[in-house]
Order: sequence, then C-alpha cells, then structure tokens
Amino acid sequence: MADPTRTDLSGRVALVTGVSRRRGIGFGVAARLAELGASLFVQHWAPHDADQSYGADDVRAVLDELRTHLVGDAQLSDASIDLALDETPEQMVASAVEAFGHVDILVCNQARSGGDGPLLEQTPAMLDAHWRVNARATLLATKAFAAQHDGRPGGRVIWMTSGQQNGPMSNEIAYATSKAGLAGVTASVADDLIDRGIVLNTVNPGPVNTGYLDEGEVPEDRRQEILAHFPHGRFGEPDDPARLIAWLASDAGRWVVGQVISTEGGFRRWG
Repeated sequence: MADPTRTDLSGRVALVTGVSRRRGIGFGVAARLAELGASLFVQHWAPHDADQSYGADDVRAVLDELRTHLVGDAQLSDASIDLALDETPEQMVASAVEAFGHVDILVCNQARSGGDGPLLEQTPAMLDAHWRVNARATLLATKAFAAQHDGRPGGRVIWMTSGQQNGPMSNEIAYATSKAGLAGVTASVADDLIDRGIVLNTVNPGPVNTGYLDEGEVPEDRRQEILAHFPHGRFGEPDDPARLIAWLASDAGRWVVGQVISTEGGFRRWG
C-alpha cells in the first residue's frame, strides 16, 4: 500500500514549462521536484524574456544549474518551444514522452508578460496573445498529458494563476483574463481528469520577485509600497510557491483535487 505521506518523487517524470531564468518560478519548481527525485523535461522560450526589462538568462547556464539538483539516476531533458503556436503544446508533451517514455507530472508555469494595459487600451491582438500562451497552451498541454497517461499512480497537473480572484489587476486586463479563465475552469477539468487517475489543482503564487521588483526595475516608492503589504517584510521568492507545488505533486497531496490555492505569505491587498 502506498504511503499517503510520501513526498519522494523517485522514478517519476515531471514536465515543467517556463524554465528559462534562474530567478524564475519555473526554475524554483523544477529544482524542488528534482530534489525529491524526479526526472525533468523543461520547456523554455528565451525570446520572451529578451523582450522584458530584466532580459533573458543564459539557458545553458540555467540547465547546468538545474542538473545540480538532480538526485540519483534522474535525468534532465529540455526544449525551446514557443507555446503561442497551435501545435506546440502537444508537440512538447510528445517530446517529453519520447525522452522518458511517460510523463507523471505536468506543471504549466509558462506565462506571457507585457503587451498589456487597462481595458480601454485592449485590442484583439493583445487579448489573443495572452490567451494563446497562458490559457490555450495550458489546456492543450493538459489534454496531451491526459492522453499519454496510463493511469499509474502519481498523475498530477498543476496550473498557475495570479490571484485575479483576490483583487483587481486593472492595468493587465489581457493577462488577468487569461489567468482567470484557468482558475474558473479548474474544477471542471479536475472532475474530468480524476477518473483518469490524474489530480489537477491550480496555484496562485501571489507577488513573487523574479527580478521585476528589484531596485531600479520599478520606482522605489512603488517598490516600498508593495513591500509594505507583506507582513513578513519581504517579497515572495520562487521557492515559496515551489514548496507548495512540490507537495501537491507528491503522494502527500493526493487528496487535494480541483482547488485554486493561494500561497502569498499573508499579502495584504488593501492593508
């Protein structure tokens, strides 16, 4: 009989998207899963990062550092994939299956940032761009993951949202819409997947400093204003949501199904 408190992921394979920066949430999640024994297939798309103020990381260096977190005979494979394209979510899962034979865990961490604004600035292209990467690619990757899953124990899917249900994001309407769609459909897709032996949950990591809240990235008064909303006196760090995601991916989290869970360190939106 399986141990319901098991957090060891030895022998399991995790596919994590959006792993292109050492300071990113995707890297934090992948590192945590690796430390629990999982083999990794990671997706990255550095051109997106290159368009951001913080810039792109050296993907080879990212992967080399990630390898140091692997345990035992666990392995790492990767692919540079633009998830905005129609066919790429399914191709990504197929590549992971080709590399490892099977995928047990899917973490959809990818996100499009930038090219957004308040409602009156929205265009069809802005809305579609965020929908394709943040929501559509997640749903299609989940579909492909479910199709290859053979019912073995440990099937897990974790989606990522950004707390739209907890407060307004009025300057990021396209992003908020795409992520809110995932939160809204979590229960429905989880109900579909559970009969296939797959547990789905969605995680809201809250404001996590992946570089965009560093000194010089935002006006200092704005930076301090945001910081004041954290009762612990620090911003969220990538490993904060990574610990929750690793637990949900393990047998210890197997009885949590179809939930949207916030891990925000007590972040006070109106405090």
